[in-house]
Amino acid sequence: MRGYLIIGVVTAVISFVATWVVWRTAMRYKLYPAIRSRDVHTRPTPRLGGVAIFAAFAVALVTASQIGWFSQLFEGHQLWALLLAGAFICGLGIVDDIWDLDWYTKLAGQLLVAWWLAWQGFQIVSLPIDGVLIGSSTGLLALTMLAIVLVMNAVNFIDGLDGLVSGVVLIAGSVFFVYSYLVAVQVSSSTANSYFTMGSLIAVITVGAVVGFLPFNWHPARIFLGDSGALQLGMYLSVASIAVTGQVDPSFLEQKSLWLPTVMPMIVPLAILIAPLLDFTLAVVRRLRAGKSPFAADRMHLHHRMLDAGHGVVSAVFVFYAWTALVSICSIALMFWRWQAVFPFAVVGFVLCVGLTFRPVITRRYRRRRKRRSSETV
Repeated sequence: MRGYLIIGVVTAVISFVATWVVWRTAMRYKLYPAIRSRDVHTRPTPRLGGVAIFAAFAVALVTASQIGWFSQLFEGHQLWALLLAGAFICGLGIVDDIWDLDWYTKLAGQLLVAWWLAWQGFQIVSLPIDGVLIGSSTGLLALTMLAIVLVMNAVNFIDGLDGLVSGVVLIAGSVFFVYSYLVAVQVSSSTANSYFTMGSLIAVITVGAVVGFLPFNWHPARIFLGDSGALQLGMYLSVASIAVTGQVDPSFLEQKSLWLPTVMPMIVPLAILIAPLLDFTLAVVRRLRAGKSPFAADRMHLHHRMLDAGHGVVSAVFVFYAWTALVSICSIALMFWRWQAVFPFAVVGFVLCVGLTFRPVITRRYRRRRKRRSSETV
């Protein structure tokens, strides 16, 4: 765990410094786009946060490669392939933020990166269903590419409020790191080096990157992630979850006590990213029904609707944080406790999250009722 802590701190420091440099440079040379009709912010703000995220990720990987605990992870070229993919996605996002690329051009670039990562070894190798490993190489390749592109776009779709994506990724990445580390401890040998896995390393670097970036992205934000940052973070989270599927030895499927940890790599990422994935699904359905491209921009995302319902920016962001934390914690808790023990916590958390989500509506109704009673009394 000490090695992960070192890498996390290094990443956060580099991310903070890099974000400050990028922000100052962008403001000095006016490297920011005009405000669009669907934007929530009211002053020009740079969208180059992805440059800082990539810089932090690159420095963290180089640092980890020099630490003995992580040496076995760099015996191959997978992590360097991931770094190259990050550079490509960062560049693609910057070009899109400046020139507003067509949706099919962006999708083609994302599919190319997903294929590259799968070809380099970041691929779902099996699907454990009812104790049986299934899946052909072609089918699993397609599933891997779909998973990467889906998570990338889901994270990018909710990038509409100050601190929203940064905080959601911080919560999701932290919970996923704990999950992947505990899986490694549970299914690996007793040697300490076996606890250092690729999935956990990618997750902790991703968390460190957003920790350093969030102070500049909190409301009122001085810099945004842009497509270059949001797509990167989605890619890193998806690759981390895919890497975990390779941690579990298929022979453990025969042991009922370890069947759930084997299945969870497919469940946890979906649960942790429930809010972005829900927003992504609703947006695609909404746009297709209107005869538009599924990637056409609009102002009907979940965070926009919460603002229209009466939430402030910070309040709406905390609603997303609350739902992400609830689903994430409940998902990982199922690994260690029976569902009967997790259920009461889930119910209480659900009620609190619903109350937080509909707080403006409840408050308005209460005020109207109170005003009506006072007028009747008079």
